[in-house]
Amino acid sequence: MHELILGGQKSGKSRCAEQRAADWLAAGPSREAWLVATAMAGDGEMAERIARHQAERARRVPQLQTLEEPHALSEALAEHSAPRRLLVVDCLTLWLTQLRLPLTGTALPESEWLARQAALCDALRAAPGPVVLVSNEIALGLAPLGREARQFIDALGVLHQRIAAVCERVTLMVAGIEMPVKRP
Repeated sequence: MHELILGGQKSGKSRCAEQRAADWLAAGPSREAWLVATAMAGDGEMAERIARHQAERARRVPQLQTLEEPHALSEALAEHSAPRRLLVVDCLTLWLTQLRLPLTGTALPESEWLARQAALCDALRAAPGPVVLVSNEIALGLAPLGREARQFIDALGVLHQRIAAVCERVTLMVAGIEMPVKRP
């Protein structure tokens, strides 16, 4: 079963995904859980944030293995999904940021972004094991004044819609509380 967990900054979405992994691991022998991390440290603060998340995650779910994949997400799902392996993708927002608003290099053209988005949905549909995807819900306020920011929010919203259509479950996190949006 696939699930999309959405929420604002510090809403508890990553911790919820980690709990899904802990529950999966506790449900039976010979199960695995992997975190597919999309974050890249572009500055010192982000490097500290990533290190803090890694340490906290290791304390909460010590059996959760980590695979860092900031760009080739559909390929990672295709290669690593297995019936007895839960994949936690954290997070789609950073993946989109690195492709469309990279700190260095050139942004992916719209046509290539749409192809990557379609490939991710296809990989998710084909994944033989469960996948939990985490992403920030950032479009609940006023539309930003800048064109680039509006385009990013639009792209993230469309990505969420496409991923939610593939997932059996969608959960919205608010103040650490799970709010079911879609259930089978």
